[in-house]
Amino acid sequence: MRELPRQLSIEELAELFESRTRFVERLAREQHPLVRARTLVHELPRDEKIEILAAHPAIGQRSGLSRRSAAEQGSDDDPEVLAGLAQLNAEYEARHGFRFVVFVDRRPKSEILAVLKSRIANPTGQELETALSELVAIAEDRWSSG
Repeated sequence: MRELPRQLSIEELAELFESRTRFVERLAREQHPLVRARTLVHELPRDEKIEILAAHPAIGQRSGLSRRSAAEQGSDDDPEVLAGLAQLNAEYEARHGFRFVVFVDRRPKSEILAVLKSRIANPTGQELETALSELVAIAEDRWSSG
């Protein structure tokens, strides 16, 4: 378990957050970027919040995953669960206007399906902030686990 770093490069942060975004570029200039990410992510303009969520792969996505995302999402390939995730991901994005993001934390996709079902009806503002917090938790876990 690694401690949170004092400084990270844009490339290191882009790997932790799935892409080089304006958010990642800001974090690279910060002392303790992963600590600062916890608050900065909520201070961003809405378009930047959507940008960083869009960089993250959808739960259940099978192609185009980074090495880290593929490992985190595991190999739980039950066709019914994957179909349910695809349908609810589409409904979630249509309702809220951004991608559903959750810290999988090595849980099976069937468990994540239940989380998605429970969050889809939440108010959009609440969901946006929840998704951003989850995104930072993913990055912190990625750093800590190496």
